[in-house]
Amino acid sequence: MSFGEIVLLAVGLSMDAFAVSACIGLTLSKATIKKSLTAGLYFGVFQAGMPLIGYFVARLFADKIIAFDHWIAFGLLVFLGVKMIVESFKNEGFSEEKASLKPSQMLPLAVATSIDALAVGVSLAFAGASIAPAVSIIGITTLIISMIGVKIGNAFGTKFKAQAEIAGGVILILIGVKILIDSYIQFFMAQTSAA
Repeated sequence: MSFGEIVLLAVGLSMDAFAVSACIGLTLSKATIKKSLTAGLYFGVFQAGMPLIGYFVARLFADKIIAFDHWIAFGLLVFLGVKMIVESFKNEGFSEEKASLKPSQMLPLAVATSIDALAVGVSLAFAGASIAPAVSIIGITTLIISMIGVKIGNAFGTKFKAQAEIAGGVILILIGVKILIDSYIQFFMAQTSAA
C-alpha cells in the first residue's frame, strides 16, 4: 500500500472516533486543548493498537490463506465500509454521561470505535503493508481528527456526524476494491510474463 492509500485508510477509520469526539465536544462547556488532546490520545492509541494486533494475528496464518488473502482484505474493508454507512443513518443519541473524559467512560468508547481497525490490521497484513508506518499514520491521524472533532462538536454540535461516517465508509470500500483490482493486475502480469 502506498503512503496516500494508508492516509486515506487512516482518515476512513478515524470517522467513528471523529463522530464520538464531536458528541463529547457538544457536551463540554469549553473544549480546551487539554480536553481535546485527552480524547484524541484515547482514540489515537486504540486506533493504532488494534491494527497492530490484527496484523500479527494474520501473519501467523498467512501461509495457509495466501491464495485468497486479497478476497479477505476486500471483504473486510467492504463490510466495514458498508457497516459505517448503515450506522450513519441510525439516529443514536449520545448522553451526557458518556461525555466524561474519565478512563471509565473513555476506555469503552475508545475500544468501541477501534474494533473495526482490528480487521483492517488483517487487511494490511494481506496487502503487504509495512505495519510500523501504517499504525503510526493511523494513530496520529485519529488523534488529530479526534481533537478536531471535539472542537467542532463544541462549536457546532453533531450536525456533520452522518456525513463523516458515510465518507469514512466510502473510503474503506474504495480501498478494498483497489486491493482486489491490484491483486488481479499482479496475477495477470505474472501470467503474461510467464507465457
